[in-house]
Amino acid sequence: MYDPSTGLWAKTGNMTIGRYSHTATILTNGKVLVAGGYSNNGSLNTAELYDPATGLWAKTGSMTTARATHTASVLTNGKILVAGGYSYNGSVNSAELYDPSTGLWTKTGNMSVQRYFYTASTLTNGKVLVAGGSAVNGFNNSFSNIAELYDPSTGLWAKTGNMSVQRAYHTASILTNGKVLVTGGVVFNEFGYYRLFNSTEMYDPSTGLWTVTGNMNNARCAHTASSLLNGKLLIVGGESFNGSLSNAELYA
Repeated sequence: MYDPSTGLWAKTGNMTIGRYSHTATILTNGKVLVAGGYSNNGSLNTAELYDPATGLWAKTGSMTTARATHTASVLTNGKILVAGGYSYNGSVNSAELYDPSTGLWTKTGNMSVQRYFYTASTLTNGKVLVAGGSAVNGFNNSFSNIAELYDPSTGLWAKTGNMSVQRAYHTASILTNGKVLVTGGVVFNEFGYYRLFNSTEMYDPSTGLWTVTGNMNNARCAHTASSLLNGKLLIVGGESFNGSLSNAELYA
């Protein structure tokens, strides 16, 4: 646990099982839901809750599908939408909902395409935008520029405008104006060569279209993007052609 008032870290309770490439989501009741990921035996369907009041973890209902490198989005009704990811037999397009009031998962509509290492953003209108990602085997022709919207009122997905390029390992951030900024990412081809992006583009929920905006100073993937209180976006680290990056840049 990190304490901003002291700048120090302190140990807290351990999860019930070791996992990586999972999701961690803050619920409206203040608890943290961790779901899926990989263990030494493959992808997981288990989930657990962290209680900040006690510092302890407790098991909750398991997902209907084992998955890792998926996304988890908080809906306006307090439920959690988990979608996509990588399971035992490859990437999946399935989605499911977690209800904090019952601790149970229920299936919901499937995405139009399989994807993992993509982004999911809850828009101000309550819909969830997913964009890009990789599918099946990670080769170039399996990377996607496809975007689609999940409507919680119907449980269905609908395609929206496509990004200008295929990309995975990118970031997506909701700006103060409600638009979504996607930055960086990568694609691979069948020979293992890859193309990194410094390009960025903006999704407008009012039109369903993407617009290319200013390039980053560095091409990067697997980086982070944090929205600051002043409305700017902080981009940090990631991988570039010469290895891992320590630099950071601001989008205003």
